Amino acid sequence: MGLGAKIKEITGFEGDVKQTLRPMVNYTCANITIGGAGYPLNQFHQQFLAYVEGMKTGAAGKISLISGLWDAVSDPIVGLMTDRTKSKLGRHRPYKIIAAVPFAIVYLFKWTSFGISSGGNESATWWWYLFAALMYCTFMTLLSVPHTAMLPTIAPSYFERTQYKIVEYMMNSVGQVLSYVFAALALSGFNIKTALTGLPTPSEGDRSKYMLVGIVLAVWFLWSPIVSFFKTKEPSSKDQINEPLDFKHLFNEYKLVFSSRAFRQYFAITLLFSMSRYFCNYADQYFMVSVTDTYNIFISMNIIAGTAEFMGSPLNYLISRYKGKTACGKLLGPLMVFGIAINSILNYDTPQTIKYIVIVLSSICYNFGFSGPGFVADIIQPDITDVDELITGRRREGVIATFNTFCKKTVSSFMGYAVGTSLEWFGYDPAIKEPHLQSKRTNFGLRLNYSIIPAVLALFCIISIYRYTMTQHDHEVIKRTIKEKHETGTCEISDHDRKRIEKIAGHKWEDMWIGQSPVNRNLEEIASI
Repeated sequence: MGLGAKIKEITGFEGDVKQTLRPMVNYTCANITIGGAGYPLNQFHQQFLAYVEGMKTGAAGKISLISGLWDAVSDPIVGLMTDRTKSKLGRHRPYKIIAAVPFAIVYLFKWTSFGISSGGNESATWWWYLFAALMYCTFMTLLSVPHTAMLPTIAPSYFERTQYKIVEYMMNSVGQVLSYVFAALALSGFNIKTALTGLPTPSEGDRSKYMLVGIVLAVWFLWSPIVSFFKTKEPSSKDQINEPLDFKHLFNEYKLVFSSRAFRQYFAITLLFSMSRYFCNYADQYFMVSVTDTYNIFISMNIIAGTAEFMGSPLNYLISRYKGKTACGKLLGPLMVFGIAINSILNYDTPQTIKYIVIVLSSICYNFGFSGPGFVADIIQPDITDVDELITGRRREGVIATFNTFCKKTVSSFMGYAVGTSLEWFGYDPAIKEPHLQSKRTNFGLRLNYSIIPAVLALFCIISIYRYTMTQHDHEVIKRTIKEKHETGTCEISDHDRKRIEKIAGHKWEDMWIGQSPVNRNLEEIASI
């Protein structure tokens, strides 16, 4: 047996490697932008607004809140819009090319006010960055929702989707790591030594550096959705028939989503995971500047973090392949909790060597650990669409995918508001950077937001993963019965499998489309489930 055959046997790869891997790469390369664009924003944008543009944490938090509310409105609209799109290119694919260039432009807007802030007008500066945030949310939604919604169609089988997701995960890592490197190089004036060893705490004089970050990253994030558009195929939707659209229809569409027990479990996992992540992301720079005085290792710490997360990818794939889709979350999740919780012991008077050891250990454990629950949330999402079809009899990938992007983006925005408002309530002032000048109350507030709250949320995320019970056998039964129902109007299923499906869906068999007589039901009848 050759090396390629051995690797294929170990990984459980389904299909011809070359013919199967190529479409995976073509589709998932868009994740270099979709998965990577938020990373430098999470790492550098809060410090940019606070230390460079002089914005108070509460004011920055309000921008996050308002843009989050807009995300809450725009995501469902785009999800429904893509599901109803009639095009020979498919329902979702055209939006990649439509949104690519505008997204690159508004990404630059996030990193510069084009001279507005230098004039000292705080109100004008705030309005500019609010506009930039709203435009960023809009065009990220137009990219991410249709892209995510395509997967159940182009990868219909249970484990094939996991294969797509591991390639997608790797593309996310490529986007995150390289965007971080490009941002660090731009901030260092393309001095590699400075970029690697650490940057000084940002100040007002660094505006041109952050504008350069925006230019470099806007160019970097432009190409991948365009390539994915031209290289990925989707069945034509030109002849599909859509139900009449009104507000009642829109409400019922999303009410139906939550009628699925599997979706509610998935939603809890994704929500708790995202909340834990974003609490850390928004508070880490403040913590390292004003609690531990270790900002000089911020770059190095994030390189270590990115490496640790990436190293979890192949392990998560193999665990999922042989032990089920939730096993990697159960196994690695406790490391996530431990990694972030140990930061709570640090204070400004902790010996410097101890600080460095704890921060590096935390970065390794937390990032390697959260790769598990994060992978679970990603790979179970396409299967939720099939459970939804059991209940409704329709394919609604866009509606389901909406909540994936909703959690990642909207929760990010709300956490930005929560952290900013909380820190301001605890008396934190970004202008006071020396840890010994911070009050005990402020010091506790920083540790609470960066370590204690995220650890508790991560723990509840792991508990939610244990509550999700769909297996590969369950999914195969679901796909088979749906196929039979569409083809013959009825289906055969054992009592054991029927009970399993009822538990997964959260409905009695006879109350779902799959158990109904072969008659058409209107949306009002479906919504009454």
